[in-house]
This record gives sequence, structure tokens and C-alpha cells, in this order.
Amino acid sequence: MSVNRVTTRTVPEGLDRARTPLRGRDAELASIEERLDALGRGEGGIVRLEGPAGIGRSRMLAEAAAAARGRGTRVYEGAADPDGQFVPLGPLLEAVLSGEEPLSDAQRLRDLATAPGQRFWLLQELGDRLREAARNGPLLVVLDDLQWCDDLTLLTFHTLAAGLSSHPILWLVAVRAGSVPSAVRTTLDRIRRAGAHELALGPLGDRAVARITEDVLGAPPGPDVLRLAHRAEGVPQLLVELLGSLREEAVTIDDGTAGLPAGPPAPRELPSVARRLDQLSDEARELVRTAAAVGGTVTVALLAELLGRSSAALITAVREALDADLLAESGDHLAFRHDLIREAVEAGLPLPVRQALGRQAAGPPPGRAPADTAEAGTAAPGDTAEADRLRAEAAELAATAPGPAADRSLKALELTAPHAPERPRIVAETIPLLWQTGRAAQARELGAAALAAGGLGPEDEAFLRLALARLAVQFDFSEAVRQARAGAELPGTSLAARGRLLAMLAVGLSMSGEHAAAEQVAAQAWETAARVGDRTAEATLTTVRSAVGFHRMDLAEAFRQAERSAALADALGVSTSLWLPEGLWHALLANTTGRTAEALALADEGIRIAGEQGRTAATRMWLMTRTRVLLETGRLSDARADAEAASPAAGDPGPGNLADVTLRYVMLRVALHTGDRRTAEAYAAEARRMRSDGAPVVRHFGTWMLALMADFEGRPDRAMAELDAVMTSPAADRPAYAGLIDPADAPALVRMALRAGRHDRAAQAVALAERRAVLNPGLPFLAATAAHARGLLDNDLGPLVRAVRLYEGCPRVLARASALEDAGRKLAATRKPEAVPYFEKALALYARAGAERDVARVRRRLRAAGVRRRPSPARLDGAWPELTPAETRVARLVARGLTNRQAAEHLSLSPHTVGTHLRRAFTKLDVSSRAELTRLVRHRDDGE
Repeated sequence: MSVNRVTTRTVPEGLDRARTPLRGRDAELASIEERLDALGRGEGGIVRLEGPAGIGRSRMLAEAAAAARGRGTRVYEGAADPDGQFVPLGPLLEAVLSGEEPLSDAQRLRDLATAPGQRFWLLQELGDRLREAARNGPLLVVLDDLQWCDDLTLLTFHTLAAGLSSHPILWLVAVRAGSVPSAVRTTLDRIRRAGAHELALGPLGDRAVARITEDVLGAPPGPDVLRLAHRAEGVPQLLVELLGSLREEAVTIDDGTAGLPAGPPAPRELPSVARRLDQLSDEARELVRTAAAVGGTVTVALLAELLGRSSAALITAVREALDADLLAESGDHLAFRHDLIREAVEAGLPLPVRQALGRQAAGPPPGRAPADTAEAGTAAPGDTAEADRLRAEAAELAATAPGPAADRSLKALELTAPHAPERPRIVAETIPLLWQTGRAAQARELGAAALAAGGLGPEDEAFLRLALARLAVQFDFSEAVRQARAGAELPGTSLAARGRLLAMLAVGLSMSGEHAAAEQVAAQAWETAARVGDRTAEATLTTVRSAVGFHRMDLAEAFRQAERSAALADALGVSTSLWLPEGLWHALLANTTGRTAEALALADEGIRIAGEQGRTAATRMWLMTRTRVLLETGRLSDARADAEAASPAAGDPGPGNLADVTLRYVMLRVALHTGDRRTAEAYAAEARRMRSDGAPVVRHFGTWMLALMADFEGRPDRAMAELDAVMTSPAADRPAYAGLIDPADAPALVRMALRAGRHDRAAQAVALAERRAVLNPGLPFLAATAAHARGLLDNDLGPLVRAVRLYEGCPRVLARASALEDAGRKLAATRKPEAVPYFEKALALYARAGAERDVARVRRRLRAAGVRRRPSPARLDGAWPELTPAETRVARLVARGLTNRQAAEHLSLSPHTVGTHLRRAFTKLDVSSRAELTRLVRHRDDGE
């Protein structure tokens, strides 16, 4: 009889560092290799790979890239990440400009990516370079984690994929399964319609699980190990991490078989779960850990009670946990995406904490039991009870969570029959929710289809047109007026509907610049709103009253009404507002009258709240508003970054009138101050389009922009010719500042007019500036602009020096620098030594702002005054000559380990702006990762 010798050993060290073979994906790999074979024959296309977190999407992309390289195909690989999703075009630029064979003329593409206003040219250049590369052989472009890509990357991807479809270019993209941002979903729908091949990665089968277990442990698994491995439910990442965490302690190999002699081990932390937890905010991390301690499924109400907060206060944290794929929705409960995830989170909690939370969760339920609701997924079309429930939930969520509210409203619409009498009202409820969450094009299509279907009663049509007017406010002022007017003129509507439509009409007319008409309509609307006690219409009409006061130059009254309007809107809840949100006007008013710090605080708070609530439209509107504030405070780099972050998205309905009067105007001004002729010309082309817009205010902005451009080109006659029509327009609708955008533009207009020999226009501008200052004695900024304009008109040093003194307490950096320069210029004519301090102060302010063109001009004045030294610009850090101060601050914070969002909070910026600064820093420093940047910062700042 023979006896088998039994040997016992632990799992060998080092296997965790070896890459295990790909198992269980033969069919998917074969499909990808078929597409690579077709690529070799000159056939391009798109392959979309989808699957949940940890399922192996990135590994599949790596295998596909290796297979392509083995065929001699050039491969470009890029990936998005949650911290970099606000870096426009970052993933795609990483793909084509990095690696062993970057696209030709990579430096030009980097320059275009960094330069403001060059997105159109960058898209053209990228397309040209890819075509050129494809002529020399097939290309594979790999983009991972599409769900985290920024809007510009998404737009560029599907635009290039469609435009280059006849070339041998294969696009291989991976996206997380489940809920994704609306822009990503739109992109996925577009590539599906374009014929993309779709591969869904599901859980691995038992055979693949056993093979991976053997790969990791170095021996075939015994039954107890297999039972443990099956707890990963076929998710490769969880499986490998689970086995790796046990290998050195719990698993032994007896006679060639891996086993668990001590039985199943206690749960422990897993690296991928720890990484996802670390990326969460403190609030979301606390919520996830609390849910893990409770165990099983949990309601938001219970979590709120355990955390001592309201359910509404947890909305942002819940959304963050869902987006991180840690939690999932299960009816009206939350559940962990995988039980191993819950155990890994729980394992990181101290035992006393776990026990205390468990006891607390087992106690009495929260004061209000959750509603007894059926899951919407089981409802069938025509289920009016379920549709009513969803509408009620949407109404409850609208004020704090418009995204989930929009989803419920759309679901209610799906359950409602096409000819059901309540359908038009549900459409009207859905439109503003879609708009608020960045789905404006879908909202417009929904409303247009409902109107086109016909058969609407007056009341239903009225509310539909009200919703469409609200939608149009951001994009097309004239369309907002048209929809509101059409609704208000419908016979047989209720007083409530008519009052809100008239209020919306008054807002539209006011925003369009039709001031007299706005005032008349507002009077009618006040009477109607008062009869029905409509506080929402009252809030909106109070904003119109503020705009009327502004037009009449009664700024004290304008501020009183703006503050009252904002307070009313806050009390009512932003979701009920007819113009989202009234605070935008308050911020613009504060900025225009020199209360810049107040304006910036309002904008920062607006961006923060809108971001927390997932209000995409409001976030963009606030960013657009803040671009104006940042421009006037001399933060040109930040203004440009905000403008780029808020740029109109593909598919936006209408020309983008709010963008016209904010970010496009700002981008032109920044280009003029920095001497960027190409960008200035691009936005001057936009200004020519604006000049023929249906809204007077947009025409006025376009005209002023063209006048500034003509003056930049040394054509003052042309500048004044552009302005003549505005300065002679009927007084009722003429802008309060005679065609200007801002009181500080008065000195610029005087200079233009005097250079063109138009003393009459210069005198007109001065008279308006002085009248404005006299009517508002409590605003020193207005007195400063009036004194500045008067000093230029009369060529008088006294008013210029007075303007300099009045500007000292005002944060309007560029206006102050301009007054200093003009005072110095006047002094230099007869007393050059006295002019030098004025020029040097102006130079320092311009340099700090990054206004290179203004810096160069003042340096010439200093040389003419006999100053031969070369003043060093204050805007550049000696250790970082490539970067602006804003870019340097962001780079240093990121090098300390802060995420984009944390850096944004530290600097009081938006994550969009931080992302733009970071992308520019990467390009200028020629680094491609945060790790590279960190090493460079340590080397330069610390000498490491």
C-alpha cells in the first residue's frame, strides 16, 4: 500500500504583484479582435464597452490595446477620472499627445488647448492630425471611464468619430453601467445611432472564478475556498482583492490544494473600496459608513435620524455615494452595491461604533414612516395612481434634488397615455426640471411636441408656454418673450396662469432691453398677481422693478428691490421661481455699481448651492455671471477659466443670449487686455452675429464689443460709427449708460470719441456719467468714473487725480489702473518725474491682472518718461515663470494631495475653474499626471 505524502505551505509571496491572466472574457476579446481585423482592412468604427465598477473594463481595454499593437496599429490611450472631469478635453488630449507616438505637431495642439477661445480651432486641428496619422496606417483610440468625461471631451469624441468614420480609426470607449450624467447618456445614444458595436461585461462564470482563484493562490482551490470566492459574485476586482487579503494568513496549500483550515475569515478592508471611500466628501463618507454599520438595506430617513440631520440635507451625500457605485437604489431603500463592499466598509469602523449604530438602528423607526409605495418599475402604461405618486415625489424633490425629480416626472409621463387630459400639465412640470439638470434640448423637444400635437385647452397651453418661456430665458431672450406673450394672450385662462405669464413676459422684456414695455407689462402683472396672492410672481416682478430702477439710474431703489426679490425667492424655494434664480440679477447689479466683493460673494454662494443640488443650468448661469465680476476685479485668468467652463454645450436651444452678455463679452475683453488678436477676432465675429439679434440688449452688447475691437485695431472712426445707432436710439429703450456695458466704460468711450474727433459723443458720455454719480451719491465708484471721464474730456489733471483717489477703496483693478495711467500721461506732458509713480502703480496693477497688452503700453510710457529699468511683472512667481498666479496656487494645492473640489473650496473657486487652471498648468509644464506635477512642485519649491 502506498501512502501519499502530505505537504503544507503558505501561498508564495509576490504573486499579488504578478498580473493574472485574463479569464472568462474569450467571447468579448474575440469580438474586439474582429473589429481590429476589420480596422486592418481599413474599416473604422466605434466599440462601446459597458459594465459595473470592478467588472474589468480597464483590463479589457489594456488587452485590446496590446492586441492592436501586436498588429502594428498605433494606439492612443486616455482615461477620465472623477477629479479631472472638469478639465476640458483632458482625457482625449492625454490620449493623443502622450505615449510613444503622439500626434504630429503636438506642441501646437497643446498651445491651442491652453489658449482661450480656441476650442473650434482645436477641434479642427485634432481632426486634421488624426486624418494625417490614419493615412500612414490604422489607429486605435481608447477612452476609459467615459462617465467622468467633461462635456467638451464628449462633444469632441462623437464629432470626430462621426467626421472621421470613413478613415481607418477605431474608437474603443468604456463606460460604467447604470446611471450616468445626462451629457454622457446623450453621447451614448448618439454613438448607438451611429452604429457603435456594444459589449456588456457581466459577472464571470464559475469556471473563470476557479481559474482566477488558482492564479492568485498558486494552487487549485478547495471547496471552502471556492465558497468564499463565490461571494465576489463574479466581480473580478472584488475576487482578486478578497483572495489577496486572505492569502498570507488564512489560506494554506495542503497537498496541492488551497484551503481555509481555520474556517471562513472575518471581513476585512479592500483596497478598491478604500480608494472609493477616500474620494468621497466627509459627509458622503460618514453616510456610507453609517449605512454599513446598520447592515442590509436602509432608508434615507433612518440614516438622517442616525446622523442627526434632515433627509433633505443628505441628498448630495446620497447622490455622491450612488455615483461612486458604493450604494444602489432598491425601491425606496438604499443598499450596498455588493455585500463585500458593505463588509469592507464596516471592517474599517471601530467595534464600539458598529455596535452603537446597530443598537440605534434597531430601535424605534423615525417619526414618519416611509410611504408604502410600489416600485415604479412594475407599473404599466395607464397606471394613473403610480403616475400621480411619481408627480407628487417630483414636486417634493424639485426644490432640493431636481435630478431625481426630473427622472420621476419623466417616468410619470411614460405611464400617462398620449391623449390623457393630465398629460400636458405633466409636460409643463417636467420641462423646468429637465432644464435645471442640463437637459434643455430634451425639454424643448418635449414642449414643442406637446404644442404641435394640438387639442390643448387654454389652461394647459398657458402652462406649457410658461414652461417654455422659462426654458428660453438662458438661451433666447426673444423666444422667452414670444412664448410668454402667446400664453398671456390666450382667452379663457385662469388669473393665476395669466399672472405668471405676464410676470414672465415682463422679465423677458426687461432682459431683452425693452425697458418701457417691461414696465407697462409689469404693472398689469402686479394687479393680476395681487388678486390671486401669487408670491412667486411677486418675487419675479420685484426683480423687474429693480431693473426699472437701474434703467432710471435710481440705484438705491434698484438695490432695495433686488434684495427684496432675492429674499422672496429664497423664502419660496428656488424651484418655484419664474426666473432661476433672482439672485443672479442682484449679483450683476452689485458688480455694475462697484460693490464687487458683494457680487463675488453672491456668485460664489450661488455656484456652491447650485452644485450641491445638482442644478446644471443654474451652475452655468452663475458661472457666466461670475465671469463679469472676475473680469472687473482684474482676475483675467480666472474670468477666462470660468467662461470656458460655462461655455454653451452642444444641443443648447437658441443662440445663448445669456452667454452673449456675459462670457462672450468677457472673453473679448480678456483677449483685448492680453493682446490676443486671434481670440479677439473670433469673438468680434460673435459680436457681429449679436448685433442682428432680436433682443436690443444683445444688439447693444454686440455693438460695444465691435467698437472695442475697432479701437483695438486703431480705428476710432469705425468705433464711433458702430456706436452711433445706440447713442441715438429712443430714450425709452436706450441702455442706461448710453450703449455702454458698465460705468467704467465711460472713460474708454471718451477716449474713443476724442480720438475720432467726436467731441459731442464724448460730452454725451461725460454728462451721463456725472448725472449717474449725482443721482447716487452713496456710490464712490460712480463718482470715480465720472471724474475720470471729465478729466479726459477737459484734459484736466484735477479730476483725474480725484478719480485715482476715489478708486482707491474700490476693488475695480482695471478701472483704477486706467485712471492711474491717464493721470500719469497728463503729468508726463510737463512734469515727467511726478508721472513715474502713477505709471508704476498702474503697471503693477495691470501685471497682477495679467493684462499683457496694457503692461507693454505702460512700459513704453515709463521709458518715454526716462525710466530705463525694466520693472518685473508682479503676476509671475519666480519659481514658476510659466504659470499665472492662479495656476501656481492650484498646482501647489494639487501637489499637496487636494482633489479639484477641495482645491476649489480652499480658493473659493468652482471645480470647473480649478480644472481649467490645472489643465493649463499641465500643458505649460509638459506634465501628464498629478504625480509628475507633485514631483515638480517638490523639486522647485522645496529643492527635493
